[in-house]
Amino acid sequence: MKWRERDYWMGTEIGMLRGYEFQGQVTAGDGSDKQGKIGAGHINLRRQKEIQQCKVRREEEGSSSNRPELTAFLLALRDTLIEEPLLYLCDNQSLLRAVNHLKWIGGGGNATLVGAPDADILAAAIEIPRKRIAAGTATFLVKVKAHRGEPANEGADILADKAISDPKVGQEWCQRSQLAVFTWKTPCREEGNVTYQDHHSTFYNSVRDAIRRGAAENEVPKHAEKLAGA
Repeated sequence: MKWRERDYWMGTEIGMLRGYEFQGQVTAGDGSDKQGKIGAGHINLRRQKEIQQCKVRREEEGSSSNRPELTAFLLALRDTLIEEPLLYLCDNQSLLRAVNHLKWIGGGGNATLVGAPDADILAAAIEIPRKRIAAGTATFLVKVKAHRGEPANEGADILADKAISDPKVGQEWCQRSQLAVFTWKTPCREEGNVTYQDHHSTFYNSVRDAIRRGAAENEVPKHAEKLAGA
């Protein structure tokens, strides 16, 4: 980078933290979830010709922003040698919680993937950092603000969006789990009209919330009748 381009990059959030001067591989990844279709992409700023994208399947079990974000992180890990220091930029706080090294490295009763919504991807995503730690290689994950003009993050975001619609982009993580899938409807109110949108997911927080909301809605007529009778 030279002249104005360098000034712009170094004036961003990561630039001011000297992240773009990191002595190792600097990568950025992002995921996209549009109407249940999921894509992931990552870009390596040291090897800009190596761009990786993929579609992420298993949408029949529901979709979330965390699943493509995990995939983008895994793509970046695959693209980096175990011996190379890595700085990974992402705009998703949930990803940082999911891949918290202190939880997974060292074992213990809490180090289990039981109940993890995206255990198929997470298992692979934590195995490579485990090898990197064993090799004494530094791995840094840094949260950046989304859609604030951070060049690396914006580039990864574009790749993730294009991965969904581009027929040439391959797909991964397609195999269904053996978990039951729940379906429910949620009301969408717009300009005085109410329509209902279908949702489906395995039994996680969104299903629990739907059950609680449905139970509360069933109680409303009962209380209305009591108030009317009083």
